[in-house]
Amino acid sequence: MDVSEIRVVIASDVSDRDGIGVELYHGDEMLMEIFRDDTKREREVTLYRKDLPLNIVEYGIRLFKSELPWDYIEDE
Repeated sequence: MDVSEIRVVIASDVSDRDGIGVELYHGDEMLMEIFRDDTKREREVTLYRKDLPLNIVEYGIRLFKSELPWDYIEDE
């Protein structure tokens, strides 16, 4: 699988959890999500496909680090 085939969605989630993440898709299939959870103060990776190629995982991590703020947002 080539990185050029990957569609990226950056989305916030404030309904079930509180934070922002990067989602990677191949066609309509979600491959992985990296999420910054501001409530739990954790960054989490979820893989939705078994045996996901390392180049795709590395690509997702690079995107997460370059496109999303690293610091957690405090509730007001």
